[in-house]
Amino acid sequence: MDWDFIWKSALIVIVGTFLLRIAGRKTISQMTLAETVIMIAIGSLLIQPVAGKNVWVTFMVGGILVLTLIVMEFIQVKSDGLEKLITGKSKVVIQNGVVQEKTLAKLRMTVDQLEMNLRQQNVPNLSDVKWATLEPNGQIGFTLKQDSQPVTKKEFQQLIQALESNAQQLEQLKAQLATTPAPNETMFSEIQDKHAKENFPDKLQ
Repeated sequence: MDWDFIWKSALIVIVGTFLLRIAGRKTISQMTLAETVIMIAIGSLLIQPVAGKNVWVTFMVGGILVLTLIVMEFIQVKSDGLEKLITGKSKVVIQNGVVQEKTLAKLRMTVDQLEMNLRQQNVPNLSDVKWATLEPNGQIGFTLKQDSQPVTKKEFQQLIQALESNAQQLEQLKAQLATTPAPNETMFSEIQDKHAKENFPDKLQ
C-alpha cells in the first residue's frame, strides 16, 4: 500500500495555509470576484496531489495563482480605472429613500433580498434608509435618514453639556428671583406704609 498520501496531505495543509496567509486575511464576504475565483482555484488545486498528481507542480501553480492575486491587488491600488475594471463599482440601489427597482433587476436582486441584507445590519425598515449601494464584494452599504440615525457619543456629550448649562442658568435665575423685592415691597407700598404711620388730626380721622 502506498503511504505517500499521508505526508502529501500534511504538506498540503502546511503549504496551503502558507499560500492563503500570503494571499491576505480577507473573509469570503470581503473578497472581490477575482479574489474568489483564485481562492477556489487554489482550493481545487491543492487536492490534486492526493489524486496522484505531482505535488511540487501543484504547489508551484498555487504559488503562481497567489502571485497573480497580489499583482492584481497592487494594480488596483495604483490605478482607479483598472480597479473598476477588475472589481467593478458600487451600484446605487436606494436613492433619496426611493428603491431603484431597475437597478435591482439588472443586479438580479429582489426587494426582499435587499431588506434581508439591511436587517442583518440592524436596519428594520427600508423607509429609514436614504442611500444604499451594493458594493463590489456583495455587501450593502447604506446611509440612514437624519431622523433615523442613532445618537453618537459626541452628540450625547454635547446634549449633556447643554443640559448642564441650562441647569446652571436656571439656578442663577432662581438666585436672582430670591434677591428681587416682593411685589408688596415696591415704592408705592413704602409710601403707603409711611402715610399709615403719620398722626392725622382727629377731625380728619
